[in-house]
Amino acid sequence: MDEEYPEHGNGGQDLDPERAGWVAPAHAEAPRQAAEPPPTGDDRVDAAVAGLSRLAGVPAEEHVAVLEQVHGRLRDILGELNEGTP
Repeated sequence: MDEEYPEHGNGGQDLDPERAGWVAPAHAEAPRQAAEPPPTGDDRVDAAVAGLSRLAGVPAEEHVAVLEQVHGRLRDILGELNEGTP
């Protein structure tokens, strides 16, 4: 690619030594803890969003099902709002 587009090359630099010395920060290895989302002001929405906390306890293969449940509940709430149901 350097031959065809020399201005996009790395200027002949050997980046491997730089990459070899790179070490990930210690915090990058620890699993991230999901922060609790701030309250929305609507208890129904808060309860639906709280369902996302189940993601931490299920295998990745089951995440889609959890996300679909939360999304479905949020969609239902929006539908209720459109109908004028408080």
